[in-house]
Amino acid sequence: MPSNRDQPERPRREPEIIPPGNDWPNRDSRWPPNDGFRRGTHRIYVSRIGPLGFALLLLILALFGGVFLLLLIGAALIWFPVLLVLALIAAIAGLIRRL
Repeated sequence: MPSNRDQPERPRREPEIIPPGNDWPNRDSRWPPNDGFRRGTHRIYVSRIGPLGFALLLLILALFGGVFLLLLIGAALIWFPVLLVLALIAAIAGLIRRL
């Protein structure tokens, strides 16, 4: 507990900074433990997207948008005749009702 309440408490231990290229300080160590689910150390590399990657991303988005538009138009083309038949049935039912 710090003697002065306004001062924050210092960390109890320093964080370990592992430089690039060194997975673990000791390669023979069992950390992280291999419990049957994890298979060693996995790395995730994150980098900025370049112009080619950006163009490919836009191309994929345009492809998905085009497929969605085609599905939407296809659904409209399928439902148009169904609605037309229902309107014809309603018109015929109205004519029969008048007789």
